[in-house]
Amino acid sequence: MLFKFFGGAQEVGRSSILLKDSSSLLLDFGIKLSAEKPEYPVDIPEVDAVVLSHAHIDHSGAIPTLYNDTFPPTFGTVPTLELSELLLEDSLEVARKEHTQPHFHKRQIKTMSNRYVPLAYGATASFRNFDLTLSDAGHICGSAITLIERKAAKDNARIAYTGDFKSEPQYLHKGAKPVKADLLVTESTYAMREHPPREDTIKSLVERVKEVIDNGGNVVLPSFAVGRAQELLVLMYRNGLIDLTFVDGMARTATKIALKHRDAIDNWEWLSSAVPRATFVEAQSDRAEALRSPSVIITTAGMLNGGPVVDYITRLNHNSEILLTGYQVEGTNGRNLLERGTVRIDGNERKVHVKSAYYDLSAHAGKSELYDYVKACEPTTVICVHGDHEASTSMAESLKLEGYEAYAPKIGETLKFE
Repeated sequence: MLFKFFGGAQEVGRSSILLKDSSSLLLDFGIKLSAEKPEYPVDIPEVDAVVLSHAHIDHSGAIPTLYNDTFPPTFGTVPTLELSELLLEDSLEVARKEHTQPHFHKRQIKTMSNRYVPLAYGATASFRNFDLTLSDAGHICGSAITLIERKAAKDNARIAYTGDFKSEPQYLHKGAKPVKADLLVTESTYAMREHPPREDTIKSLVERVKEVIDNGGNVVLPSFAVGRAQELLVLMYRNGLIDLTFVDGMARTATKIALKHRDAIDNWEWLSSAVPRATFVEAQSDRAEALRSPSVIITTAGMLNGGPVVDYITRLNHNSEILLTGYQVEGTNGRNLLERGTVRIDGNERKVHVKSAYYDLSAHAGKSELYDYVKACEPTTVICVHGDHEASTSMAESLKLEGYEAYAPKIGETLKFE
């Protein structure tokens, strides 16, 4: 059995891991968002099947490229398919607007959808010499931790792939439960950082939002359309701000999709109650209305690389603020805003004239969560992925000191196991 890494190794983004036994499984196939252009996995491998952990573009964004001359099944949850289709079709629209050559076309998205095998949490699907079972990853709607059991193995080997996960509860997700495994492939995004207590962060964020509104400003909450936008919508609802809240960009459609999948969301009633009281931006006139008086604007893109958020940034009054709540990849507008106070718009770097701040509402496991999760899964071998060089290598080294066989592979590297 071997693992080969085409992306997501010692980096955050373009997750792509090939698990090869007598058959080959591809664990995610995403892209990496950067300042210049999206980065794709370093190669397109021949695969027998794909496992898609969740819809975010850094895990799903390159899957259609597999569907040119081959037609492997893709296993995942129903919400993951619908949300992935939304994000993939949007990536084609972005390429069209930017006059860049897309890496795939709509027919390949359709082929992927036609070859998709939907699985409910707890259900098991057999594929050749593998049994696949999904469990809730607690990250976003439909996200899944995958248990892969090798049926032909004498020791009945169990492999678990976390994708992105969070074991502590959020408003809309209960949190991931441990999956017993011999070999665990885990994200390591925040392996060197603890998240502050979530309730404290929410309290601070709400207080800041109210201060900005009381001063006559607009609060822009750049948000990933899938996951974070719905969490923020409920946050505003739970804290008496929903009637001042506008939702723009893909977050509108993503929220409607999430509402269809009650079994994949905790506290579904909160989200369903928040939606009719918020204002969903449908036209440019609605965008002007959002800025006309103090408001909260939840809008894509989460890292400020395109989307309606760019339009809002250029039109905010001086009492307004931009509050970031998600991970900002190096080189993106969001990271540049926090570090330098600038964003790149139409190829030009521009100074942002309003204040910005970061509130950690991450849907990823923090340092303690990661290590506690590893211990609870009881593996002998751990592979640390989806973290930058420092985070993934630090986690692997720490696990070695605790007695695990641990690795932090590089892109292009192959790990072989007897």
